[in-house]
Amino acid sequence: MQHSPTTPHVVVIMGVAGTGKTTIGALLAARLGVPYAEGDDFHPQANIAKMTAGTPLTDDDRWPWLDSIGHWAHERAGLGGVVSGSALKRVYRDRLRAAAPGIVFVHLTGTRELIEDRMSHRTGHFMPTALLDSQFATLQPLAADEAGVEVDVSGGPAEITERAVRALEAL
Repeated sequence: MQHSPTTPHVVVIMGVAGTGKTTIGALLAARLGVPYAEGDDFHPQANIAKMTAGTPLTDDDRWPWLDSIGHWAHERAGLGGVVSGSALKRVYRDRLRAAAPGIVFVHLTGTRELIEDRMSHRTGHFMPTALLDSQFATLQPLAADEAGVEVDVSGGPAEITERAVRALEAL
């Protein structure tokens, strides 16, 4: 069943590496009938090289990346869209909101064990499981004053996507 809200949201799919941001983001965008943008595609090559080498990004590394995602989200305001991006810290989400005030966040959550297991089975991705601890250490969950929802990532992609759609409808 296709569902499109009256005013389409621009949704940022956030969470630590391995939560399924790309998979769920693409499925959610398809369900909502809006475009999907892969957050990793907004990274400059230097960031990808650092992450591939197992080096966590600094805030200075992240600002241009966040600004690029924010610009995309701003361009989609009123039209809707889904973009993935870790957005682990409140300050990163604030930066995205400054560019696109109407965005909402879907925070994909799960246990470290589940996420590490999923990461160990995926191929062709530059984020090594060694960086998972730094991701969890950096994570600042959504605060009560932030527009967004938390969605548990246990179960299959269709189930998780359905959970996200229901949570967004309840916003």
